[in-house]
Amino acid sequence: MRRLLAAALLGVASAAAFEPLAVPGLMVLAVAGHFALARSLRDAPVRSVLLTGLVFGLAFMGPLIWWMNAVDPWAWVALVAVEALFLSVITLLMRATVQAPWWPLWAAALWTSGEQVRGAFPLSGFPWGRLAHTAIDTPFEGWVRLVAMPATSFLMALAAALLVVAVTDRRLVALAAAVAVPLVGMLLPTGIADGAGMRSVAVVQGNTPGPFLQWPRAAIFRLHVAATERIDRPVDLVLWPENGSDLDVFDNAYARDEVTDLSRRLGAPILVGAILNGPTDDSAYNASVRVDENGPHEDVYLKQNIVPYGEYVPFRQQLGPIVPRFDRDIPRDILAGDEPGAMKVAGTTVGLTICWDIAYDGAVHGAVDQGAELLAVQTSNASFMDFGRGVQPQQQWAISRLRAIETGRWVTVASTNGISGVVDPTGHVVARAAEKTPETLVEDVQLAQGTTPATRYGDWLTLVIHVMSVAGWVLGKRRLRTERR
Repeated sequence: MRRLLAAALLGVASAAAFEPLAVPGLMVLAVAGHFALARSLRDAPVRSVLLTGLVFGLAFMGPLIWWMNAVDPWAWVALVAVEALFLSVITLLMRATVQAPWWPLWAAALWTSGEQVRGAFPLSGFPWGRLAHTAIDTPFEGWVRLVAMPATSFLMALAAALLVVAVTDRRLVALAAAVAVPLVGMLLPTGIADGAGMRSVAVVQGNTPGPFLQWPRAAIFRLHVAATERIDRPVDLVLWPENGSDLDVFDNAYARDEVTDLSRRLGAPILVGAILNGPTDDSAYNASVRVDENGPHEDVYLKQNIVPYGEYVPFRQQLGPIVPRFDRDIPRDILAGDEPGAMKVAGTTVGLTICWDIAYDGAVHGAVDQGAELLAVQTSNASFMDFGRGVQPQQQWAISRLRAIETGRWVTVASTNGISGVVDPTGHVVARAAEKTPETLVEDVQLAQGTTPATRYGDWLTLVIHVMSVAGWVLGKRRLRTERR
């Protein structure tokens, strides 16, 4: 019972390291406690180890993603349960890994691999609650530009493991190494990756006309048209949020003509976040459409990482009769795109991500690989902003700031009603709109033509970490078998 209580407290502490509390360094200490707990489970039955990990996962994920209740309470229950099961299995694997020689290295690798796996499976995964996400505004954030987010998680977990060695074995060398990780991070350079020309970008937040989805058709579209009309200076690019248009700008003549005329008057293209009709009556696309004086262009970006049971319904035929609200609330399945979001707009290659895309390494790095000179995040957090204190947008905003550091690029974020803003390549917030208000931000941003070590070598480092995690578990199992004989 003491172990279960400790697991619950460590899980709650892990959640408190994220927004809205965002206690700096707390999750490093919580992960250290998790490693120490795994070491204490050396001879415990498998079911006890799994239960301990499950309690940790429930206490961690439950508060962390409480905002999922904005979608549906059962969606929150299901997602918390799946993530907790992942952490339960990770704890079982960790029990062996922390017995291996040089265990801090292997344990840090296993923790990071666990993050990567649950961020990819099942379906498209859920890459939320990663240790690296707590690095913003701490000395660890400098590592993100050098080694990317997965390896930053590894280094933070390594510091946590070294703290356990320092306390339990009274090793000053381990303590010095643990302290060195954030100290070195403070000295690492951040900033633009080979800066080039400047562009003036307008970020439009049109607000929502009432509670989420309780507004007449085209109302949110008109709000974003009105907010765009307030731009009072020349700009090179206008960014609308995801779902800034609830009308298909290809098939709806009114929407097409309105945005085309607006672009013509501004003398700048508009990247419109819109739901487009799919190839069948029961499908659609969540897209970013480039509209200029000639109208919408066919080279659209389609959201790559769509949300199961939020944007589409897996196993609809089987679940539809059991849960009728799926067919009622999600009548059309959003189809995922499979191409990186790198779109040429007014002579500038813009790296596009739509909402959850920003949390996926592949979506961001893929855009940079395709020559993105700045990053644009189009998001619709209206349901989450209306629920509670808007915690989900705060957590997503922190990820966007880390992406700016990681890629060495300016990041512009357009949301329907918050959080919208502009971030420079050091992660500094240059401008931020007030929440739940119509507002337009116009900022001059510098383009980046180079890459960072993170975007060049981050995927290779992640592969090395996966290999290390397997090697550490094998070494730990071998030692346990030898000692038990």
